[in-house]
Amino acid sequence: MTNELLNNDFFKKAIELLQLARKRVVYSVNQTMVQSYFLIGKMIINEEQQGKNRAGYGKHLLKELSKVLTKEFGKGFSVTNIQQMRNFYLNYQKQQTLSVNLSFEKQQTLSVKFELSWSHYLKLMRIDNENERSFYEVESVKCNWSIRELQRQYDSALYTRLALSRDKKKVKELANKGLILEKPKDAIKDPYILEFIGLPENSTYSETELEQKIIDKLEHFLLELGTGFTFVARQKRISFDDKHFRIDLVFYNRILKCFVLIDLKIGELRHQDIGQMQMYVNYYDRKVKLEDENKTIGIILCQNKSEAVVEFTLPENNEQIFASKYKTVLPSKAELKSLLDEKNSQP
Repeated sequence: MTNELLNNDFFKKAIELLQLARKRVVYSVNQTMVQSYFLIGKMIINEEQQGKNRAGYGKHLLKELSKVLTKEFGKGFSVTNIQQMRNFYLNYQKQQTLSVNLSFEKQQTLSVKFELSWSHYLKLMRIDNENERSFYEVESVKCNWSIRELQRQYDSALYTRLALSRDKKKVKELANKGLILEKPKDAIKDPYILEFIGLPENSTYSETELEQKIIDKLEHFLLELGTGFTFVARQKRISFDDKHFRIDLVFYNRILKCFVLIDLKIGELRHQDIGQMQMYVNYYDRKVKLEDENKTIGIILCQNKSEAVVEFTLPENNEQIFASKYKTVLPSKAELKSLLDEKNSQP
């Protein structure tokens, strides 16, 4: 097919329609397989309960079922995989309603709803904490995470980082609803994990180099920022009274309907850095944002900070300027979880 034909709008639409149809077929097949694995798990549990008085019956059942299914369908039905189907049912039997028609029995109403791939669920089942597992499942669906991105978000302890900045009620909401952006603070993480830029921890580099690394990996950085962020500019110049200033990175959040300004700082955060961000935010609120847009958010990403300096530099009930640490290597989840446990133990 010539480029002239490919560029024709009519043919483009036909191609897009068929591509969408193929995606839907793949999605439908995947969902059917996941549902089938769930039902197999359910059948195994029911069969085991009927033979519960027979020693070793469960292991024997899995081995025999593996042999039968492998003979009928080929690879993919090892004892380990059959065991995972059993675990799948045990983990997800208490969720939403799904009706399934089966030729060998009446319509079943199952308390489950699946929207992810089998590979996603295999990963999710390895997360022991039920609330944490639920959070990553909800976010995977909402944000259309690939299995690779799910793994990355889990490795960076996203749930724990968000939970550290929320009270017990909000942590429960994370598990049930995922990340909901209702106010500026909901969009903030501390720390931000920038392992994708490839800079070793404690290495020597400039703010310009850090900024360039982020721009080079902008897609990854947007995922780390979270839902609704779009890139606007880098080194955005603002001028007044014959003086010029440059904001490192400018984003816009479509959900919060506001600009988000980011300044990068190497080393310890100073009160002057906070004052500078306050100036940037004031300028955007007074000169750039539209009347129907919300107030600008400023985020200072720094290697280290004093909580006291942040607290006493910013006004009380601050809802616009935030200081967060960043790390260029994946954090220790054990360390972060110990902080979370300590926080949850407080009255």
